[in-house]
Amino acid sequence: MICAWKQLLSVLPQEISTQVDPLGREELQELRLRVNAPPEMITGSGSVWLRGVVRQEEVNYIVNAASRYSPWCAATAAQGYITAPGGHRIGICGDAVSCGDDRTGSFQNIRSLSIRVARDYPGISGKIPAVGESVLILGAPGWGKSTLLRDLARNIANERIVCVVDERGELFPEGIARGKRMDVLSGFSKSRGLEMLLRTMGPEYIAMDEITAEEDCASVIRAANCGVRLIATAHASSMRDFEIRNLYRELINWNVFSVIVLLRKDKSYQIERVKS
Repeated sequence: MICAWKQLLSVLPQEISTQVDPLGREELQELRLRVNAPPEMITGSGSVWLRGVVRQEEVNYIVNAASRYSPWCAATAAQGYITAPGGHRIGICGDAVSCGDDRTGSFQNIRSLSIRVARDYPGISGKIPAVGESVLILGAPGWGKSTLLRDLARNIANERIVCVVDERGELFPEGIARGKRMDVLSGFSKSRGLEMLLRTMGPEYIAMDEITAEEDCASVIRAANCGVRLIATAHASSMRDFEIRNLYRELINWNVFSVIVLLRKDKSYQIERVKS
């Protein structure tokens, strides 16, 4: 297991980092910080409440340290998250300033943070058949979809050309190993990034995390019709859960994915082949 732990600690105030370090180095999955409430550590075995309460200035410190005052990070913050060094995702909640048309321009006050720890587990995808296949990984939030996707894409990229649409900069941040034939595009939406890679990079495979919108599905179908293999994830706790969602109906109708990987809560998985 590989984790950019020092990078995570570097964005935390000292009063919080000194408690998190010994308790969460091996098991921390998520750190939740709410102004005027105790810090909450979430591990595989449950929640741990830390001493003290979170102050507004500590939340501000984390946001500034994680974003490093980057304009690109400021843009993603308007979407409700920041990707910290090491690929750790920081979800943001608070008082938003609207630009109209239901779009968020910025946050006036950030009162809660949900810090999801990025961990890399090389080799966990070894049982998944991927050569010549399009693979969809299904699982509920927190079950390890992105971690499995990362390792699968990296393994394929040792032999085939794999282009990654890394919208949030989480899949392959600095320090995470890549396959030798991998190209990573960060900072673009999945649909736009996928179209760019198709036009410019000649991929054999395209990997993308979290198909969550109709435009994502449409872009995936276009790529499949161009002969490109896809490696992707989607939110669903079972095959049945996936099949009944209207969002994914066209993916099923077009038989985009030939292999489905069903994750379980304990991070194990089973593999199903899709009948054409």
